[in-house]
Formats: sequence, structure tokens, C-alpha cells
Amino acid sequence: MKLFQKKPNNSGSGYDRIVSANRRSGSSGNNTANEQKKDRSALRIVFCALLLTVIFLCFAARLFNWQIIHGDEYKKLSAASTSHTVTSDATRGEILDVNGVPYAVNETAYNVVINKVYSSDESKLNLIIIDLLNILNECGEKYIDELPISLQDGAFVFDEGSDGDVEYIESSVMLNKEGLTADEIIQGLAERYHADNIVDPFTRRAVISIRYNMEKKGFSYEQVYVLASNVSSDTVSVVSERTQNVPAVEIRTVNERVIKNGTVIPHILGVVGKLNEEEYEENKDKGYSIDDSIGKFGIEAALEDYLRGKAGEKTVVSDANGNIVGEKESVEAKPGDTVYLTIDTNVQEVAAYSLGKNIRRAQELGKAEVKAAKASNAKKQSKMGEDCVAGAAVLLDVRDNSVIAAVSYPDFDISRYYDPDYSAYLFENETTPLFNRAFDGAFAPGSTFKPCVATAALEEGIITPDTSIHCSGVYDYYKDDVVRCLGIHGDIKLESAMAHSCNCYFAEVGRRIGITTMYMYAEKLGLGAKTGLEVYEGTGTLAGRDSTMWFEGNTVQAAIGQSDNAFTPVQLATYVSTIANNGVRYRTHLVRKIVNYERDETILYNDPEKPEIVAETGVSERNNNLVHEAMDQVLKTYPNTERAGRYPIEIAAKTGTAENAGSDHNVFICYAPYKKPEVALAIVFEHGARSYLPQETACDILDAYFYKKTLKEVKKSSWDFS
Repeated sequence: MKLFQKKPNNSGSGYDRIVSANRRSGSSGNNTANEQKKDRSALRIVFCALLLTVIFLCFAARLFNWQIIHGDEYKKLSAASTSHTVTSDATRGEILDVNGVPYAVNETAYNVVINKVYSSDESKLNLIIIDLLNILNECGEKYIDELPISLQDGAFVFDEGSDGDVEYIESSVMLNKEGLTADEIIQGLAERYHADNIVDPFTRRAVISIRYNMEKKGFSYEQVYVLASNVSSDTVSVVSERTQNVPAVEIRTVNERVIKNGTVIPHILGVVGKLNEEEYEENKDKGYSIDDSIGKFGIEAALEDYLRGKAGEKTVVSDANGNIVGEKESVEAKPGDTVYLTIDTNVQEVAAYSLGKNIRRAQELGKAEVKAAKASNAKKQSKMGEDCVAGAAVLLDVRDNSVIAAVSYPDFDISRYYDPDYSAYLFENETTPLFNRAFDGAFAPGSTFKPCVATAALEEGIITPDTSIHCSGVYDYYKDDVVRCLGIHGDIKLESAMAHSCNCYFAEVGRRIGITTMYMYAEKLGLGAKTGLEVYEGTGTLAGRDSTMWFEGNTVQAAIGQSDNAFTPVQLATYVSTIANNGVRYRTHLVRKIVNYERDETILYNDPEKPEIVAETGVSERNNNLVHEAMDQVLKTYPNTERAGRYPIEIAAKTGTAENAGSDHNVFICYAPYKKPEVALAIVFEHGARSYLPQETACDILDAYFYKKTLKEVKKSSWDFS
């Protein structure tokens, strides 16, 4: 049976004819629609083809860029697996005097370093170290060796004073075993650092020493290890040539801290040194690494944040095999700022020379007197300066209390501070040359305290310039605190009492004032209070009820500069400057300005025309002038016997002698010129016994300031007792 049969060809009924006609009409419409669909499909195909062509061309261009133009670069980067940040040290800022004379500067030096970024293969590290040790040995250089065990006569022994380092090695950080012998520690470290296969004991110890120090210093991808520092240019050439295929070994150019003339301001300047563990813990959050340097004391420490600068950073990319495939400097190192001090080097040098000269003179005169007394069998009543071995001097600019010169004797050479033998000498020396007497030594002021007492008494209305007090040579108002005077002055008034330094007069004035009022004025004048220096300074002691159990008799002792009164030379200079400034006390300071390393931008400036006021006494102009006039008479009392009394520039001054165990201390304060003050000066001779010698030093210092006399000229014009 056929499923499909052909219809008979006849006209059929009318209905059939109508149906047939409709079919023919529908067939024509369908053909038109199909053609339109075909046109739309063709457009889609063309559009898609064009789109695919564009996409293909883009991919082709990108592929061409990757493979042809940057093929090598991306081939390396394709294998990259890690990146590390490497820091570069910043150049430390320099320290200069007020005129630009250098104190601490930077000079180019070369270090041999090992960089872990370029040597991630632990197995090769010991071989690299041995090769470097051989090169350094051939060049006569030394590696940095801090292992607390030495090889002596074929045996390993602990170094003297190495207990702390040995304990560190035995701790849980390293070997985690106590009570080990030197041999046992060497064996333990050899196993730790895979050096137990090194037969030669000298080489094994050297490798262990370096690996131990690497671990202690935090050797890592971020922290290079300095194997040898400050090597010669010849060594640089040899190391560079023989390690050119060893990227882990680098010669790094660094800026070595160099001190120019280390005896000029050693106590003020200070030093830079490697961080110890305590300093590292305190500063690691500021970006310091364990191998960094930091200011230890003085200006180097006080202005560390300015001087340090900011380290640079470089990103190093390495592949899975540790090969370096790219580097990029992300942060450029910023050098530290340059500091200009207020110190005038010429005046400072003259002050140091004259202070030392006259201290030695006082000592020799005292020794001569002792010798003469022994020869004549005379009984010596008291010491006369044979124990004078130290002193200090401070010169301030009255306009703003900037420090022009500050000297402590005995001094030392700060450039030799890290020399072991020299350092041992400094620490063992009984005269304590490292002690900064100018800023931290506290001395009884003696009669130099009397201008303070006069200021308080005048302002409080206790006395007038015409108030007369009787001096019999002994003041015994308090029987347990008898005060003796060097003379019998009879009835005496302020001006004469200041000139002759009458103890009876000032003891009675002090009693009338009372310790509370005396204390208040002394503090406002700058005594017993920190002066504002940027570096460390002592506070001193201002006698009063706060310092000890107080009795009324103590007040008269305090009034003549004894009791518990003890002030630093810089406080005494600030005190006399405040007197010269009519009771206005400025902040005492050492820094004139701080500029950037290129010196074309000012970071900080202490303008001498705009000084910082710390305190004011509120004393009237009249009473200030009365004190000035009294101080003006001090050196005029004996004008023909002492050089200061005949000085061509008028000086307002006060001398002081303070009782101590041994010879008396001598203190001298002054300001000059008397009518238009420019400078204030304080000088202390420990156990000096002769008041005229500090005045000799004062005249030399004033010569350097007012007449610009150089050290050479001062030496030529004055007698050097050395």
C-alpha cells in the first residue's frame, strides 16, 4: 500500500478549485519571507566574521608583543615565583659649626656584603664564605669576627668577658643546652651551619663565626650581611674580579661617618654606633634593622630623627630556581638633614686651650707650694690647688642664649672612641674625661650666688642700695651655723658688699629674705632648672626645703652659695645671661638651624632675633640696674692686680670660692660689655684654689670672641704652663 498517492488530474469541484487557488497564492508569500530570512542570516554571518577577524587581529597583536617585542622579558617573568624588598641605606646628615666648619661628615667607603636575595641556595653559602675569606686574607683585610670563642694553640677557648654571648649561644634560640665547653659549642654550631665537614679548624671556626653573626644580625632577603667593612680600593678590585659570577657577593659603596678634629666638641658631638639589642627593641618599629647604626649620645643622639634620613627600597623578583629576573627601585633613599650648631670653632678651641692651660697651672702651683712647705718643715693649713685636675667653661650669646663655646676638661678625642685601648683608658681614668662637666657637673656656686640674693632682696623691699649691715668678720646669728668673712668690713652697703664679697652682709640679707623667696628668684634666674639644651644636661640642686630637712641656719649658708646649692656651668652661664637681660631668661640651645642635605631648604631655624622666653623674674628696671652696677664694681676693686680688671672692654662679674673636701672650687661669672651685653660666661675650676686663674681663661675667651684672636695668636700672647 502506498503511503503517498498521486491525485487524479481533473478539474474537480468548485471547492477544490478554490482550495487549489489559495494554495498557489500562499506558496508565493512564503517564498518572499524565506528570501528575507536568508538576507538577514547573511548579514549576521558577515558581522560575525568581521568581529572574529578583529578579535583575532587583537590577539595576534598582543601575541606579537608578548613573543616578539618583549619575548625575552616575559619569558623570564613567566617563571618568576617570588619577590623581595631590599633596602638601601640613607646617607646620614652632617654636623657643622655656626660658620660651616665640619664636625661630623661622610666619606665614601666600601663594604663586602653577602646578599641572600642572590643566594637562596643554602648549600653553596659556606663555599662562598670560604672563597671570600681566602680573598680577604690575600688582600690583608679582616672579616667581622664576633664569635666569643678563639682558637689558641690548636684548642678552642672562651674569650674573656664573653659570658653573655656564650649564654645566648646556649639558649633556646640556638643550641638549647647549658654548660657546654668551647669545643662542644663549636661542634654544635658546626652541625647547625653544615660546617662539620670542614677539616681545617681555623677555616671551620671562621665559617662558623660568620654564620653565627649572620644569624645574630638577622641575615635574610631583606637584610644583607656585611662581611668586611671599609676595605681598600685594591680589595674592591680583587673581590669584584674574582666574584663576578657570584651575584650573592656585592661591593657596596657606603658613607662612613668621619669626625673632623675629634677634640673640639667631643662631649657635645657624641658618636654613632651599631644598635645593641635593647636599642633595637626600642627602635625596630621605626624601621631600624639590627645591623643599623644610631646616635649614642650628644647631638648625634639628640637629633637622630633629623640626621638619620630614610632608607630606600628596591623590589627584586626571582624565579623558582632563585635566579633574579627583575629589579625595580620603588622608593629612593632620602639623605638625613644637615645640622648647624651655634658653636664657634675658633672660640671653642681657644676656650679649651686656655681652660686646660690654667688648670694645669693651678695644679703645678699647688704642687710647688706643697714642696716648699715640706722643704721648710712648715705645716700646711689647707690644700692650694695641687688636686686641681678638672673644670668647665660655657659662653652664651646674651641675645638668645645660644651656646658659643662649651668646654669640659679633661677632654678626649671622640674620633678614637671605639679604639679598644683608648676607650679602656678613658673609662679607667680617675679624672673621668668622658664626664661632661659643662652640662652635667654640679658645683657649689660660692659667692657667685650673691647677685641672686641681691636681686631678690631689692625687689622684695628687704634692702635698698643704702641699707647698711655691719661686718665684724663673723656672722653668728645662728650659733650652729657661724659664717666667717674674709675681711672685717664694718658697716657696708650693697655695692661695696658685692665688690668685696662680704659674707656677713649677704648672710644677714639671706636671713631676712627667707629660703622660700630666695628659692623662687633663683629658679626664675635659671638655677636648679634645666636650661633647654638639645642634649642631656643635669638639673643641679637648688637649696631649699625640698632638698633636705631644713633649719633656719641653712638659709644663711645658702645665701652665700653653700648649703646644698650645686649648679651646672651652663646653668651659671644662663643665670648671668638672665641678669644681663634684666630678668628675662631665654632657652639655652646648641642648634642654629637644620637644613636638608642639599642645603637649599630650611627645616628648623632658631632665629637669634626671636629668642624663646622661658621665664621672667618681673624685677623692676631700677633694681636690675642696681645689681648690674654692683657687679660692675667687682673687677674694678683690684684693677691693677688682675688681667680681667684691666680688660679693654668693661666687664660685669662676680667671683666665687666654694668649700669642698680638698682645695676650694673657684667659680667666675661675667657678662660683657657691661653697658650693652653681648655674651655671658661661666667658668669653674674644680679645686682650683686661686680665683685669678679662671679670670685668665675668661680673658682669653673674650679675646677670641671680641677680637677674633685665633688659637695660634692666643698661644703666642699668653704663657702656657704645661
